[in-house]
Amino acid sequence: MNAHSWTQTLRVTDGFRLADVDPDAKPGYDRGKAHGAKDLAAGLVRLNDLQERLFAESRVGVAKDAVLLVLQAMDSAGKGGIVRHVVGGVDPQGVSLAAFKAPTAEEREHDFLWRIEKRLPEPGFIGVFDRSHYEDVLIGRVRELADAPEIERRYDAINEFEARVAASGTRIVKVMLHISPDEQKARLMERLERPDKYWKYNPGDVDERLVWPQYMEAYQTVFDRTSTEAAPWYVVPANAKWFARLAVQELLLAALEDIDPQWPGADFDVEAEKKRLAAS
Repeated sequence: MNAHSWTQTLRVTDGFRLADVDPDAKPGYDRGKAHGAKDLAAGLVRLNDLQERLFAESRVGVAKDAVLLVLQAMDSAGKGGIVRHVVGGVDPQGVSLAAFKAPTAEEREHDFLWRIEKRLPEPGFIGVFDRSHYEDVLIGRVRELADAPEIERRYDAINEFEARVAASGTRIVKVMLHISPDEQKARLMERLERPDKYWKYNPGDVDERLVWPQYMEAYQTVFDRTSTEAAPWYVVPANAKWFARLAVQELLLAALEDIDPQWPGADFDVEAEKKRLAAS
């Protein structure tokens, strides 16, 4: 399956229901974990080449495009693994990572998109949002941190914002990593059973588990309201970490292949420089 086939298979379209997605599924991929590891390694070679071309364009001032990967999920769904094993495999010079936490006092004085806009990737870069502006319509809705009219306003504001960002040349790849409550419980329990994982455990994760259905409803509304032509959503079944990493890598590849970055040409006489260098 080529990269663009993944975008068709995983994309949220009209009539999509999150409840119908099996977190254990590997849609469109009929090979096992071992072959998945080989495909991930092969894809990383392609990803490196395309990312380096994109970054090279930025170094000579001709880059007009960027990629923004938005990662959303329930806790322990594997966002960190995507950052390490997929994005972490390319040249870090061309990557900008933003992990959005609870807003600061200064950020709360502005509209919720203010801090997001400041972290958008520059042309030639791959940007990654580990959580994003969608927290403001997910936890904001579930935990009633904003009233219903304000949440409603935010959906429209997000669509307008993303349309503008996309029109500027940034390919937006929005991914929800979808795990099951049982898989999350197993991953959280592993953190409690291993001292080297204690630092990753947050007692608040258990509190969020207690309102799992409400979060799933909030995600469904997000898909209904904000999966647009300019910035579609992709739902990746994530109980199998290897499959989720492979799927996200292919979505990134599709975005970069659409950009089709090229090696910048020399702005000097190559042959003359060879002679100068040889004589030096």
